[in-house]
Amino acid sequence: MPSRTSSTPRVAVLADSDTRWKWGALTAYRIHPEARLDGYLLRGRATPTVRQLHEVGARAQTLREIRGIDFLDLMRADAGSAEPYDTVVLALVGGGVQAMLHGLARAWEGTVRRPAVVTGYVGVVYEKLADGLLLRHGADVVLANSRHDADRFRAVYRGAGADDSAVTECALPFLGGDPYAGEHAPYTVVFAAQPSVPDNRADRGYLLRRAVEHARKHPDREVLIKLRSKPGEHTTHIEELPYQKLAAKVPGGLPANCRLVYGNMGEVLDRTDLMVTVSSTAALESLHRGVPTAVLTDLGIREVLGNHHFLGSGCLASWDDLDAGHRPEPDADWLARQGVCADGSYPRAFDAVRAKVAALHAAGPLPPLTPYYTPRTAPGYLPGILARHGLDPHGVPIAGCAPEGREAPGGLRRVARDAVREAARGAYRHGVQRVAPAIRRWGQL
Repeated sequence: MPSRTSSTPRVAVLADSDTRWKWGALTAYRIHPEARLDGYLLRGRATPTVRQLHEVGARAQTLREIRGIDFLDLMRADAGSAEPYDTVVLALVGGGVQAMLHGLARAWEGTVRRPAVVTGYVGVVYEKLADGLLLRHGADVVLANSRHDADRFRAVYRGAGADDSAVTECALPFLGGDPYAGEHAPYTVVFAAQPSVPDNRADRGYLLRRAVEHARKHPDREVLIKLRSKPGEHTTHIEELPYQKLAAKVPGGLPANCRLVYGNMGEVLDRTDLMVTVSSTAALESLHRGVPTAVLTDLGIREVLGNHHFLGSGCLASWDDLDAGHRPEPDADWLARQGVCADGSYPRAFDAVRAKVAALHAAGPLPPLTPYYTPRTAPGYLPGILARHGLDPHGVPIAGCAPEGREAPGGLRRVARDAVREAARGAYRHGVQRVAPAIRRWGQL
C-alpha cells in the first residue's frame, strides 16, 4: 500500500440508521479530531431521510447511500490508492458488522496495509449481549461505553474462548452540552419516547395518557413529548405504533402546555428541567448534564423494557411520584460505572481509544481480520447472516449480487433507478408499519 502524503487522517463510517450514523460519525471524530470523514449509509429499511440526518447533526465531508457489497468493492479499491483510509468505523447492527468483517477480510486479502476497524454500540446494551458481542468480534477495536460494559464484554469473550483484547473502554460520543443550571420558565418536563419500548398499544397509550395528565395537573409546566421520527420514517428500531397517531385520539386533544416535538436531543435538553423515559439513551445524556432524570417503573422493571439497566441508579420512579413533585437524585457510584462522566472526566474518556488506534497504525501491517464466527464454528448460523448482505459463507459476493460499479450511471438511468428504489422503499415501509401489524392482530383473534 502506498504511504500517506497527507497528515489528515481519512476515516470511513458505514451506518445503517440515523442514530448509528450519529454514533459512528461522532466516534470517528473522537478518535481522529481532524479527520476527513466519508459517510456511507447502508441501504435498507432504516436508511435515514434528509430530515433525520439534519436532526442528528453529525457532519461528513461526503455522504452517500450504498449497498454493503458496493462498500466492500470500494474498500478493496481504496486499499491500493495513494491515500487510503486510516480507520473504518462500522456503525451497524450486529449481523451487519459480522458480514462486513468477513467481506473486508476477503476484500483486503493480499494488501500490504489495511485500515483499523472500529465498532461498538450506540447506547445501553440491555439485550442480546452475547449474540451482539460475538457478531462484532474480529474488529480491531470493540468500544465499550462504560466500565460496566467493558467488564461484561470481556467476560463474554473470555467465556466463549475468544480474544478480548479489542475491548476498549470509552463513553458515548454524543454526551456534552452545558451543565444544568437550574429551573427554566416555564418548568419543562420532557418525555423521551422510544420507537419500540414499550411495544404494544395499551402500554404506549398509558404512557402518553400519563404525560398528558401530568400537564393538566401542572398547568404552570410545559410537557414536551420528544419523538424520534415522523410517520413513514424509520430509526434503529421499528415503530409500529407512532405516538403521533395515539396523540390524535386523546379525548379533548392535547392541553395547551403539552405538545409533540422533534429536533436534536441536545437542543431539547438545553431547556429541560426533568427528563422522563422508560429506558432511552436520552437518560444518560441528561444525567451527564446533571438534569433531574426519571426512569419509569409504571410498567414494571423488566428486561424487555430495558429499565432494569437503571437498577441502583437512584432514578427509578413512577408517574405518581413525579405528579407529587419527586425529583430523583442519581447515585454517584452508579454514574461513574456507567460512563456518564458527570464528574467532569468526559474530555479524557476517549484517551484509551485514541492511544489504541494510534498504536495499531504505528505497529505496521495489521494481521487479517479474524471474526469468531466462521463456517467451521457456526455453520448453521453464519451463512444466513452473510447471505442477507449478499455474501457467501466465505465473504465473497453471491452470484447475481455483483457490485454496481464505481462509475456513476447516466442521468436518465440514475433518475429512473432512484425513483424505483424510493418506490420500493415506500412499499417496504408500508408493509412494516401497516400490513405486518394488521396480520399479527388478526392472528390473535
